[in-house]
Amino acid sequence: MIYLENIKEIINSYDNIVIGAGAGLSNAAGFHYDGKTFMDNFKYMYDLYGYKDMYSAGFHHFNTLEEKWGYWAKMIYLNRYCDDGKDLYKRLFNLVRNKNYFVITTNVDHQFQKAGFDKKRLFYMQGDYGLFQCSKACHNKTYDNKDLIIKMVNNTNDNKIPTSLVPRCPICHAPMTSNLRCDELFVEDEGWHQALQRYINFINSYKDEKILYLELGVGFSTPVWIKYPFMKLTYEHQNARYVCVDNGYIEIPKELKNKCIVFKEDINKLI
Repeated sequence: MIYLENIKEIINSYDNIVIGAGAGLSNAAGFHYDGKTFMDNFKYMYDLYGYKDMYSAGFHHFNTLEEKWGYWAKMIYLNRYCDDGKDLYKRLFNLVRNKNYFVITTNVDHQFQKAGFDKKRLFYMQGDYGLFQCSKACHNKTYDNKDLIIKMVNNTNDNKIPTSLVPRCPICHAPMTSNLRCDELFVEDEGWHQALQRYINFINSYKDEKILYLELGVGFSTPVWIKYPFMKLTYEHQNARYVCVDNGYIEIPKELKNKCIVFKEDINKLI
């Protein structure tokens, strides 16, 4: 397969690699928010409210916090804690483990660290299912939620958790929420800013060297975080190259035609 040999040759020829990963990568790895996965775990959300996928159901206005966390605890558990890492992410790590790499991702499922990627070379810029924050963002701190999430799941009854398990902010006592970027109240804590600075430092340190920007499964819903910056950096720096892998719609500016290669393929098969 010519495209397979091409991408292997490209990756092998670059010591400096920036991976930009979007929802398409986790989807290719086996994360499915709809279909059988949804119906096996959240059929009641379809029966009661008509939802057909976890993403849409997450925006439901629940009547009580007990019902809200009955849903969210299980959703977080399924997508963050119930496996030890998807095989696709592990194969991707094996491709770049001996490279000078950095990862920026909009995914919040922690799969890169599960696969072995160095956490000091990761920037989860949209948050993490594994963290709580104050719903009012009264202070700039996040909290690990694994133990409480598992306790919620194990004590859910009639799709509700006990009132005693509803997470509350230790400062203002408002309800806690997941640390996910969905509005202006998203908490960018100290760890988030440190990761951002490491990412900026990496780009600035190697932008003039031979560097590969490898984009995996990034769509056009939020292109300003990964896709457009990758294109801009590739355009501005002589030794940069941009590789985009996605089986969806892809449009490359004419200015990048000689510095970009597109693989409109299934990421799982390609990697």
